[in-house]
Amino acid sequence: MKAAVHTRYGPPEVVSIQEVAKPKPKDNEVLVRVYASTVNRTDSGFRSAEYFISRFWSGLLRPNYQTLGCEFAGQVEAVGKAVQSVKVGENVFGYNDKKCGGHGQYMTLVENDAFTTMPEGLTYEEAAPITEGAHYALGHIRAANVTAGQAVLVYGATGAIGSAAVQLLKHFGAHVTAVCHTQRVPLVKSLGADVVIDYTQEDYARAGRKYDLVLDAVGKTSFGHCKPVLTENGIYISTELGKNWENVYLALLTPLRKGKKVMFPIPTISKADVEFLGQLVAQKEFKPVLDRSYTLEQIVEAYRYVETGQKIGNVVLTLA
Repeated sequence: MKAAVHTRYGPPEVVSIQEVAKPKPKDNEVLVRVYASTVNRTDSGFRSAEYFISRFWSGLLRPNYQTLGCEFAGQVEAVGKAVQSVKVGENVFGYNDKKCGGHGQYMTLVENDAFTTMPEGLTYEEAAPITEGAHYALGHIRAANVTAGQAVLVYGATGAIGSAAVQLLKHFGAHVTAVCHTQRVPLVKSLGADVVIDYTQEDYARAGRKYDLVLDAVGKTSFGHCKPVLTENGIYISTELGKNWENVYLALLTPLRKGKKVMFPIPTISKADVEFLGQLVAQKEFKPVLDRSYTLEQIVEAYRYVETGQKIGNVVLTLA
């Protein structure tokens, strides 16, 4: 089978298309023929190991799992003899950042991994990007315990995380202010944001509004800059470590005193989370934003584009 393989950490060019052995499912595993995946910040981070700490999961000196691709959508081709909840022929989608594999034509999953059947009427290309940005957004929203009626600012509302966060926050009943570039204002309004701030025209920090949560989905702000716009017990969350890892140590220190604080949730995802996101898609309460698609053979180009920081929503990878 064909797969995008990297045997060392580095830039997009360390990835190449190779013929590798087709995996065989164990008794408790499912074999999935992958038809679509995505290229995203998670994949890029594991491939580059820019943050050295990621190597404690992906391999200290070299990648433990050479085929990346945490998101996937495809069809079940075979199941192990102990598998009961999944059937051959079912269309499935999900997320696996433990051993990845979505950038190959076949992958195996344990029966209780974070995947489920695809919502009816979706293509593989539409189902593949449901989970990555959305599970980060969902984890942040849950960590902050956002409730109906609370005011939330989403900075960077057009990426995979930000665009998902706007929609999920509206599902939970929050009042959402979203920050984006002029060209993306119509898109963000279509996602359901109550207020959209064009950062080229207005500084959200001087707009006079207060928020129960500021969620920086692109890691371009700081607690210090956002502190004036937080309510008395407001929470600041960023998807990045911050300058000199400040968001990590602030998340440890600020909860020790009353008032405004930083949180730095550790992302997790379960089968129940994937099922929840699939239900929202089926109910038309959440729709991943699609930027563009590449073929497997174009994966280096896809990585280069993702790492420009200019992608809108999700970049899909198709596997013939």
